[in-house]
Amino acid sequence: MSDEELQTRLELLRIEHRDLDEAIAALVEAGNPDQLRAARLKKRKLQLRDRIVVLENQLIPDIIA
Repeated sequence: MSDEELQTRLELLRIEHRDLDEAIAALVEAGNPDQLRAARLKKRKLQLRDRIVVLENQLIPDIIA
């Protein structure tokens, strides 16, 4: 994958991560949150965060100090 493709994928993952954050907040604010659904959304959010970190690391060149 080229750097440009990685950047595009990274931005899409960040958008999805923010959307999940908003969905979780809305679910909690609803008063009677569905605990199972909230847990699934949080798990998905963590998976996205892990994938974001991997992509960010691929974009950062290895620098030998």
